[in-house]
Amino acid sequence: MKTILNIIWLVLSGFWMAVGYAIAGIICCVLVITIPFGVASFRMANYAFWPFGRTLVNRSDAGVASFLGNVIWIIVAGWWLAIGHLVTGLLLCITIIGIPLGVANFKLIPVSLVPLGKEIVPS
Repeated sequence: MKTILNIIWLVLSGFWMAVGYAIAGIICCVLVITIPFGVASFRMANYAFWPFGRTLVNRSDAGVASFLGNVIWIIVAGWWLAIGHLVTGLLLCITIIGIPLGVANFKLIPVSLVPLGKEIVPS
């Protein structure tokens, strides 16, 4: 079932959301100081590309630096990606088949806002 949901997800919204994260990652990797944001964005692109069967957990070693980085991320790119997930989720919820995919989009909103200090693990 995870594979079927992932394939439907990829066709309907996963590819475009992953492209959005990848673009944000490329922009963040332009400056040396923002490379950690770029790495986090590429990690989220991987998760947005194929989300079912994986989950996000808080890293135990995340501290004040992750918090400050997340504040900067929200201002620079996080809210754009969150709006993308919100709009895509609402559009997917129009159909019965799209409801689980829309809910998955809504679950990606928190990580699109605060990606640092998170880890992707198999569920």
